[in-house]
Parts: sequence; structure tokens; C-alpha cells
Amino acid sequence: MALRRASMAVSPGVLRSKFAGSLLGTAIGDSLGAGAWLRIPGRELAPHYTDDTHMAISVAKSLVEKKGLDLEHLFLTFVRDWEAEPWRGYGPGPPAIFRAFRRGEDPRRVAEQLYPGGSFGNGAAMRVAPLACFYHDDLEELRRAVEGASRLTHTHPLGIEGALLQAYAVAMAVSSTGPLNGLAFVEELLSLAESQVYRRKLTTIIGFLSRPRRPSRREVVRELGNGVEAFNSVPTAIYAFTATSSFEEAVRMAVSFGGDMDTIGAMAGAIAGAFYGREAIPARWLGELENRDYIERLAVRLWEVKMGLG
Repeated sequence: MALRRASMAVSPGVLRSKFAGSLLGTAIGDSLGAGAWLRIPGRELAPHYTDDTHMAISVAKSLVEKKGLDLEHLFLTFVRDWEAEPWRGYGPGPPAIFRAFRRGEDPRRVAEQLYPGGSFGNGAAMRVAPLACFYHDDLEELRRAVEGASRLTHTHPLGIEGALLQAYAVAMAVSSTGPLNGLAFVEELLSLAESQVYRRKLTTIIGFLSRPRRPSRREVVRELGNGVEAFNSVPTAIYAFTATSSFEEAVRMAVSFGGDMDTIGAMAGAIAGAFYGREAIPARWLGELENRDYIERLAVRLWEVKMGLG
């Protein structure tokens, strides 16, 4: 796969920047989307990031502590971090699973029965950036890791595939070294998509990118979506990245589609940050971001573990 080959050309220093860019990009996109709801005078970002970033941090922490994916440890990290800061805007699903676990119930059974067929929301996709960075150079290992981590809370095939496509997009962005070719990027994702709904929406993105003029906001929302379902938000984030040429443009476009703005922003920010690197993130946004230094240190630790330095 091109996803595997391209990573060989990424230098250690650039890789460090991409890891930091992806985690910070997740938080920036999340906070910009949340800030669009709050509309606080004098600032663009919300004072606090949401569950999108909070759960991505949990994933990164677990990967660093265990030097790779340990599903039991990751689940316990999710539970403990939610208990420490339950006010981050979690949807109803994960807290119900976490409470059931604390009552002694089987969390996997609860996750499977929470909705008919399990959740197909975007909660697994929104937190996947650390996994995608860590396993960016091994497609099969990335697939196994994302499927396992997703099933802790999201068991519907469409929820899992959304997380996989978001992870592939971040991994491809980490592995890329040249200018962005949006069409080729989406065509690669299309070759990895399995279900009809994602294949159709990725094909729609290819059509959008092939036009001489961008589609209207209304058309993008109608064709790609802006909801909490993974299939109505992951493609939208991918489009925002591939239709633009900078980190700021990508995140602003993602948030402009409305709806689940914080999550679409977080996912677009994760991809764009992984592609353009930490240096491409506007300083004014970094200055407003909650826990900026901690998130960046965590990203660097993740890079160090990946490189065998710690």
C-alpha cells in the first residue's frame, strides 16, 4: 500500500511535528467547533475542549504507558478519565457503558445492546488520531488496533468503518511528504472502503474535487452530512481537508458545515495537523487552547515510544 511505502521517506523530526500536529489539531478543531456554538466575544476557541479531545488524550496516554495498544488498559483509562472530568460533553453512550462496568456488568455486552446493532456514531472516529499516528506505517496493525479500540464503545460496522477511514486518512497524512493531491488521497481511501455508504460518499467527494468551483455549503451538507453518525461526519471531515490547502482553511471549512461542528472539526484537524505538521497551526489558536503544553508533550512522548526512545 502507498500508506505503508510513503512513511519510509518521513524523517524523525518531521514525524515528531506530524504527531504533535495531529493531536494538537484534534484539540484545535474540537475547540473551534465548540467555540462556534458558544460565540464568546474576543476568542475563537472554546475555553475547554470536549469529549472528542478528552478521549483522544486517553488513547495517547494508554499507548504511551503500555508502549502499544492494550485494550483492557485503554478501557480503564477511558473510565477513569471520564470519572475525573465527566463534564466534557460526553454523549450518552460511553458513560452508560462506563457506569455499567463500575456496577460489575460486562461492558462489551452493554456496548452491543446500547443501540440496535451497536452505536454507529462518530465517537470512535473522533478519538482515533493517536492510534493512526502510532501505527501509521503498518496498515494491518492499524486496522486491528482501530477495530479493537472502537469496539470498546462502538460495535456497529458503520461506526467501526468510520473510525477506520478516519484512521487511514490520518495515517496517510502522517506518511505524506509532498504537496497535497486531494483527488489521489480520496481515491486511496476509496480503495480501502468496504460499505456502500462510505464508498458512495467518497465517490461524491471525488466529484466535488473534480469541479472547477467548490460546491455550496448546502450541497456538501446534503450529500455528505454534518451529523453525529460516523457516515454523516467522517466523509465531511475528509472533504474539508482535501478541498483546502492549509491547516487553518481545513478546520474552518469543517466547522462551517454546522451540525456536529466540534467532532467534524476535530477529525479534520487531526488529518490536517498530521499532514502539515505542528508548525502550520496558527499561533493565536495555540495560545487559546486549553492544556496546549500537556497535549504537545503527550504527542512527543508518543513519538518517542514509536521511535524506541522511551
